[in-house]
Amino acid sequence: MNSQPPPASSSDDAEKTPALPLSGSTTKSPAIEWQHPEATERLRLYFSEQAWIESSAIEQLNRCLTFEGMKYVVGLPDLHAGKGSAVGAAYVTEGVIYPYLIGNDIGCGMGLWRTGLQAKKAKLDRWKDKLADVGEPFEWDFSESYLERHGLEAYPHGLGTIGGGNHFAELQQIDSVMNEVALAELGLDAKELVVLIHSGSRGHGGNVLNQMIEIYRDGPVVADSDDAKTYLTGHDEAVKWAGVNRDVMAQRFCQALGGESQPVLDNVHNFLEWVEDEGWIHRKGAATATDGPFVIPGSRGSMSYLVQAVGDQQHNAYSLAHGAGRKWMRHQCKGRLREKYKADELRRTSLGSRVICGDKELLYEEAPEAYKDIESVIEDLTSFGLIEVIASLKPLITYKNKEKGPRNKERVY
Repeated sequence: MNSQPPPASSSDDAEKTPALPLSGSTTKSPAIEWQHPEATERLRLYFSEQAWIESSAIEQLNRCLTFEGMKYVVGLPDLHAGKGSAVGAAYVTEGVIYPYLIGNDIGCGMGLWRTGLQAKKAKLDRWKDKLADVGEPFEWDFSESYLERHGLEAYPHGLGTIGGGNHFAELQQIDSVMNEVALAELGLDAKELVVLIHSGSRGHGGNVLNQMIEIYRDGPVVADSDDAKTYLTGHDEAVKWAGVNRDVMAQRFCQALGGESQPVLDNVHNFLEWVEDEGWIHRKGAATATDGPFVIPGSRGSMSYLVQAVGDQQHNAYSLAHGAGRKWMRHQCKGRLREKYKADELRRTSLGSRVICGDKELLYEEAPEAYKDIESVIEDLTSFGLIEVIASLKPLITYKNKEKGPRNKERVY
């Protein structure tokens, strides 16, 4: 991962469910056969016409194509409308960068850890109680010293916490294995539980963004300017901070259950990267295809998928889907679901998994129905020859925030 500018001369206890028949091809012709009628060489849409995609999300992609220096944009099957720019997308520019496109949650990503906990010994209700306070902030002095040991000097606030919105920590069971060799190469065993952490840089990334927004708003910053260098320095530190934070959260989660965390993978899906012969790749909710296997999570009531990139990834800007993608806007969720579910009913999913969330509004906003079908996302990626599925991961306990705690008003763009 290289976000620094080029030289001036250079121009992210339950029964098993049936395995899905998912498999990715290992080769793909460079000549892309688009499946969506609006796709073009500059508007690269990696989903079928049947995919659940809002027209407003495609309109946001087209708007970004008019930006100065924009070469092309990539829309992935988890694409949905965001605050000004679509999420589930990659934006490729030349000569300029757009901090606004990355947003405030710089470094947001998904990490997977082994737990040392055996699946056959899972006791979900007992473990749920042990995890009730796992997301409480550390004392300030501890956070400062911990960050210093990892070469980070700034922003001790929020270390070891998840954040708001769609962020989570989730205990998972390896459910169906499609590629035993690839699973073993990651050091994973279906008998051992794993934990998936989705979190970002908390307020740190927002501080970095705000310095640029005050000057440039949503406009371009010349890539070799002093302002760009200042932004990229802060950006890189926020990316590193977010990775350290996910690791701390995994440690806390595992220790609360009597386990021990061991990192397996980490994939960032909100960041800016310079790629030689391609340009500046702005990933906004787009997983990195070049960092090895990664997890594409579903909703808290569906499977997640451990996958690996295959074939030529250049045409999709080395970017892949980072999740299921939202189907409903947050303000729509409670109105659509409150007659169907009481809040307490949303604390247990149809898969039998438990949900720790003290925020009733967030329970509705993050309900499984608010998200697209993850299997459709996976099928679209495999149909374009972009991924191969290694295994499916079943949720057991999803942690959002402290039970009966105050609402976290942090906004994630």
